[in-house]
Amino acid sequence: MSKEMIQALDALEQEKGVKKEVVIEALEAALVSAYKRNYNQAQNVDVEFDPKQGDIHVYAVKEVTDEVFDSRLEVSLKDALAINKAYEIGDKIKFEVTPKDFGRIAAQTAKQVIMQRVREAERSIVYDEYSQYEDEILQGVVERRDNRFIYVNLGKIEAVLGRQDQMPNEKYEAHDRIKVYVTKVENTSKGPQVFVSRTHPGLVKRLFEQEVPEIFDGTVEIVNIAREPGDRTKIAVRATNDAVDAVGTTVGPRGARVQAVVNELSGENMDVVQWEEDPADYIANALNPAQVIAVQFNDEDNDRSATVIVPDYQLSLAIGKKGQNARLAAKLTGYKIDIKPESEVEFVDDDELSEAEAEAAAASDNQVDDTEAISDEPTEAEQSDNTSEATPVTPNADNQSQA
Repeated sequence: MSKEMIQALDALEQEKGVKKEVVIEALEAALVSAYKRNYNQAQNVDVEFDPKQGDIHVYAVKEVTDEVFDSRLEVSLKDALAINKAYEIGDKIKFEVTPKDFGRIAAQTAKQVIMQRVREAERSIVYDEYSQYEDEILQGVVERRDNRFIYVNLGKIEAVLGRQDQMPNEKYEAHDRIKVYVTKVENTSKGPQVFVSRTHPGLVKRLFEQEVPEIFDGTVEIVNIAREPGDRTKIAVRATNDAVDAVGTTVGPRGARVQAVVNELSGENMDVVQWEEDPADYIANALNPAQVIAVQFNDEDNDRSATVIVPDYQLSLAIGKKGQNARLAAKLTGYKIDIKPESEVEFVDDDELSEAEAEAAAASDNQVDDTEAISDEPTEAEQSDNTSEATPVTPNADNQSQA
């Protein structure tokens, strides 16, 4: 070992980003292993590398004892005091035992171990770098594919795009540039592994953050996303500032902002709806573009279900192709949605119902209860009253003349 070794370590640190201290630590561990392999002793061996001169020294660490049973591990107190009078029983003393030919043996034996530790250090650097990109968008280049994955080059590492993460309406060819959403970064025995997706709802969210500054800075908030990748997505938004139109801001002038996201997702349709605190209004918005007459909640059920009434001619639009519109609305709102046409449902508006109840109560004050008419036979006083009421009044002369 010499100064050339120091220069090599410096170059490795600059080119690979591997700190010199990490390599020196790996080197010392490898040299202990080499010494054990060639000299059958390592339990008390310490190897030190001089980072300035590039020299290596091997030391046998021995314990000071009264009586020596193993000279490889122990040293007598008498011999220790001859070295330094300050030594006491139990102290550790280092004796240099560097063999003359150890440099050649160490170089041959430790090379593979050192390279392994260097690779591990490189992997750790890559893992630390890409683990911070979890739940973020990265741009990569498609390199190759096999039966399980498509491999996307992200720069220092190859990410894998599984079948379930591939868009059904996209074909990925070599050298294609695509944006991917990092779902997970793992540090495996074979090195860091990055998993990416084109179907995750988070991809839609990050794309809107890139296109809409108000979403990025929090003025407009994405509350929820329901997605069927490659076909259609519903996104619910709300504004943290009452003066901001959340839907209009997200869609952009002439739909420019949402169109940019659609183009990135190969034509996937986007429905941007207004989030509402009132579940009925929220469900009605989620079924856009269909018109909703009323939303009735099933209070007896604990599974958050609702019945939505729509005009007859809007039924197919509300349900959507193969039930897609209703299915996405249910995912977006968290309610089970049952859609019925107006002609099949009898219901009374709450306002109309309250007015009808008020009119009925007022009428009951001015009318005789029907139950009294069919009760027991009337008394004599009641009969006389009824008779007088039933007897017609004979008109007087004035009345006759008027007639």
